[in-house]
Amino acid sequence: MIKKTFIIAEIAQAHDGNITEVHNYIDALSKTGIDIIKFQTHIAVAESSIYEPFRIKFSERDKTRFDYWKRMEFSFEQWVEIKEHCNQVGIEFMSSPFSNAAVDLLEKVGVKRYKVGSGEVSNFLLLEKLAQTKKPIIVSTGMSSYDELDKTAQFLRARNISFSLLQCTTSYPTVSNQWGLNVIEELKKRYQVPIGFSDHSSSIEACIAAVVLGAEIIEFHAVFDKNSKGPDAKSSLTINEISQLVKAVRNIENAIKKPVNKNKNELFHDLKQIFEKSLAVNKNLKEGHILSFNDLEAKKPKGYGISADKFELIIGKKLLRNMKQWEFLNMNDIE
Repeated sequence: MIKKTFIIAEIAQAHDGNITEVHNYIDALSKTGIDIIKFQTHIAVAESSIYEPFRIKFSERDKTRFDYWKRMEFSFEQWVEIKEHCNQVGIEFMSSPFSNAAVDLLEKVGVKRYKVGSGEVSNFLLLEKLAQTKKPIIVSTGMSSYDELDKTAQFLRARNISFSLLQCTTSYPTVSNQWGLNVIEELKKRYQVPIGFSDHSSSIEACIAAVVLGAEIIEFHAVFDKNSKGPDAKSSLTINEISQLVKAVRNIENAIKKPVNKNKNELFHDLKQIFEKSLAVNKNLKEGHILSFNDLEAKKPKGYGISADKFELIIGKKLLRNMKQWEFLNMNDIE
């Protein structure tokens, strides 16, 4: 039986460092039906340097990527405020740490599980720090080969850490031939852990397809306006799109949990009587006429003549009486 799909909406840097905007996102996302709101916890001095380049140049305010991360930071008190707001609206708070210092902060704030971004899969220093918390880890596989993932899985298993993997393509936005939906099944077979899908496509189709193919977790970026500034805006889903996606996923779950038995069609007995058909003649015919295929028509409802699926049995038979056009044909009408 399919488990409930974990639906994760990532705010990431959509708030642009504005704590008020963070709360606006929490309120908006709380109405969509998602399970988890994910953030990113950045401590610039611990994770970056002035030498880090911009992935895409989207900010005129920040001279360096380091300056940008600095502006994205929140204080411990603000993180506590953010988590409390998530608690109030009944949504789990989760964050991706990008340094050991960020893990220390999040441990104080309180999280149930951690998310590891694609760029941290081979950061065994961070993975060791996370392993020491003994909490479950969700790992995005975007930039990793199977050889690299094998090493990460081995590292986590050696520490008895529960983990799941997300198929992810590190391309913003991801076009359909980059989704890698086939990888979901490959990951399931290779690692025997829960597998999900992290999406950057800016559309709901990819996540819907992933759930149909067995993804137990889906993750995507949330944004109020795809035309806003920020590294992920054009790869994100709007609040309205997220609501549509959640509804679709829950319907898919319900469908999979309740398979239809095509051998049990008793419920359709009355409808079958209406829609299925009986044989009739399509022209006036004389007694003694030898019936051919071109003499026959099938008419609603079922049960007023020979069933239409038996037409081959009466071809070549002789009529025992005169018949008028469109009369139903019964067994007592033929020899």
